[in-house]
Amino acid sequence: MKKRPLEGWRVLVTRAGPQARALSGPLREKGAEVVEIPTIEIHPPATYAPLDQALGNIAGYNVLILTSVNGVSAMFDRYRELRLNKDEMRHLLAVAIGPATAQAMREEGIDVSVVPERYVAESVVEALHGRITADSRVLLVRAKVARDILPNELRKMGAQVDVAEAYETKVPEGAARHLREIFSDSATKPHVVTFTSSSTAANFVELLGGNAREALRDVCLASIGPVTSATLRDAGFPPTIEAREYTMSGLVEAIMAYPDNRAS
Repeated sequence: MKKRPLEGWRVLVTRAGPQARALSGPLREKGAEVVEIPTIEIHPPATYAPLDQALGNIAGYNVLILTSVNGVSAMFDRYRELRLNKDEMRHLLAVAIGPATAQAMREEGIDVSVVPERYVAESVVEALHGRITADSRVLLVRAKVARDILPNELRKMGAQVDVAEAYETKVPEGAARHLREIFSDSATKPHVVTFTSSSTAANFVELLGGNAREALRDVCLASIGPVTSATLRDAGFPPTIEAREYTMSGLVEAIMAYPDNRAS
């Protein structure tokens, strides 16, 4: 039987529990031994009031920007809870950061007009040049903690921007203990740790605490893209691997392309 490309690799997935399978599944198909220890959990925001108000006044907006699948899920859950009509969104210029977000929006019946070439805020700004004017009213639906580059740049372009929090992320209970356990034994220590967002990276480093540098000796850190990589660098742990395409499949491809193949 032909050897699979990631046989002999032990890969730690830090993505939120329900979403981990989108990365864990392809890694296992390539032969990796996958360990899932989420370093974030998705929770409702403290209040849905700003989001509910924005959705109730959706006719007043002409641009909708969603930054993640979590945001799509949370927003349309509120739509259903409030018994609003999605047909009232037909006039919107719908913008999605990343193909997974775009697909989730399309599954909700939203015609996505803009998916930037790169799945970061700066690329969204580039994609919207010429489409944002002083008359633009933008609704940006995102997590509680997120960078302000996108709304700030859109405001510089003349747009009125409302930011509505659809969810927040928290550190899962017991995550620090689980990480200490797997990094304390060479039989369970991962060869690669994957990070699919800045939150997973920042929380991971915080959870390891003062043991991080010793624990991560000879461990490859694999980042989904430049924003997540910047978070790792800022914490003092530059990534070994960065995906060229900022998706789960892109991250898997980057790991397979890494020359230090521990399966050989």
